[in-house]
Amino acid sequence: MDLNQVTLEAMDFDASVDFYKRLGLRLIVLSEGRYARFELPSGSSTLSLHKSEQPVAPGVMLYFEVEDVDRSYRELVENGVTFDTPPTEENWRWKEARFTDPSGNRLCLFHAGPDRRFPPWRLEKPTGTPD
Repeated sequence: MDLNQVTLEAMDFDASVDFYKRLGLRLIVLSEGRYARFELPSGSSTLSLHKSEQPVAPGVMLYFEVEDVDRSYRELVENGVTFDTPPTEENWRWKEARFTDPSGNRLCLFHAGPDRRFPPWRLEKPTGTPD
């Protein structure tokens, strides 16, 4: 199984499309004013935006992994992206900088290295796998 795409709600659709293009995502599908789909600079997952009249529901955060959080943070700030927190070394061994898109979707720029999938507290045998 692979994660194909994530679709976010966008109240201000045009501002959201512009925002994700400024992040470096490539616009590959556009149904004017209601749907857009982006390829990320690496990997095979895509990100979609769908026009919504309802405020974004809280609780979900998307994580965008980069090699150098400090450099990516500076580049995005220079490109007009406003962050809620600067790059911070977290106690779970990831460096993160958090921000939101124009519709209020919560986002995180981060680097975890091998701790992303293999932290010291990882289960020896992940649950849900066959014996």
